[in-house]
Amino acid sequence: MVYGQILHRHGPDDCFINVNVGGFKRRVEHDVLKRFPQTRLGRLLCCRSKESILELCDDFSPSDMEFYFDRNPNFFCYVLNFYLTGKIHLMEGLCVVSFSQEIEYWGIKERHLDYCCSGRFQELREFAEDEDWERKSDERRSQSSGLSSEELSSLETDLEMFEGSWCADVRRNMWLRLENPGYSASAKVIALASLGVVVLSIVAMCIHSMPDFHHTDLNDKEIEDPVLAVFENICVLFFSVEFLVRLAAAPSACKFLRGPLNLIDFVSVLPFYTTLALDGVDKGEGAELENVGKVVQILRLMRVFRILKLARHSVGLRSLGATLRHSFREVGLLVLFLSVGISIFSVLVYFVEKESPESELHTIPIGWWWATISMTTVGYGDTCPVTLAGKIVGTLCIICGLLVVALPITNIFNKFSKFYQRQKAIEVGPCHH
Repeated sequence: MVYGQILHRHGPDDCFINVNVGGFKRRVEHDVLKRFPQTRLGRLLCCRSKESILELCDDFSPSDMEFYFDRNPNFFCYVLNFYLTGKIHLMEGLCVVSFSQEIEYWGIKERHLDYCCSGRFQELREFAEDEDWERKSDERRSQSSGLSSEELSSLETDLEMFEGSWCADVRRNMWLRLENPGYSASAKVIALASLGVVVLSIVAMCIHSMPDFHHTDLNDKEIEDPVLAVFENICVLFFSVEFLVRLAAAPSACKFLRGPLNLIDFVSVLPFYTTLALDGVDKGEGAELENVGKVVQILRLMRVFRILKLARHSVGLRSLGATLRHSFREVGLLVLFLSVGISIFSVLVYFVEKESPESELHTIPIGWWWATISMTTVGYGDTCPVTLAGKIVGTLCIICGLLVVALPITNIFNKFSKFYQRQKAIEVGPCHH
């Protein structure tokens, strides 16, 4: 007798199948299962061989017509209710990941979630995805961005890489002091010195922009103030030595150079050396390279990247960076909403203002600028509607801007608060290894 005959034999029980899920037994009518033929139990009715049956269940008893499934018996009650009502409900005490795995196993789609559970399911799934994203991000984050439990494990792995390398003990001690300010008193002194030089460099850069500190040579070429130039050289020398020492002490140079904060350190000193090289070229080829001076000025302005070095010592900046990485969906929605609103209101204000000679909104590109500063509630006042219709459009633009900006801000702020509290907890946690 073949299995197809067993499944379709005629008798008083031919309209039922016996299901055993982790010890929980239940007889289920064929007609109930046929309501959802794409589910696992529905597909079971179409099997014609033992091999096809065992592809859908863990064991099968032909004599008792019993199908065994090694799954959660408590959840199977929800599966039975689904076959009877056509709706699946969340199971209390079962995490959303396990719930998703269970309904996927039984062939139930998420669209079959009842309305009373669908909203909560989406919230729990997004929270689980965020937690998983954070965990993976922690594993990839460099040592310089803080020490979480996963990072402590990564730090231990890095420390093991020192074994057998040149000057292992010296480099290990140096690495711990440079990367973890809480390791010892000397590590705190190094961190404070680094922070002080960063602040000093930023202050010197700001002072350099003041007219009183602008100097020119005999050829009316702008030169740096001698005192500020000395400060600049000292700061760049400190940054360069710090970067090279950390690179030499790093257990893995490739991993070190991939770190975001280390890239910032490199970019912060690169303009200085590039400027020196271009100044040398400018002196030798002055007549032929008349644009070199402009390039030098641009490179000097790139010293503003040193401000980002504060992220190494600032919990808030690191939290902001983590928030932006994990909130790209919300930020993307914010940019999308603003783009749509700016496009709509710029066209509207153009059509209602173009006939007015007193108005400056005579082109759509100017309308873009006006809509941008209006929707973001900046309101410079350099361009504004003058007609009644234009003012009505402006009022609607400002109100829509408030709503559009406020919608994703809550989620972004909540994530920032979470990352900030997390970074603060990391810094006050155990520091010795």
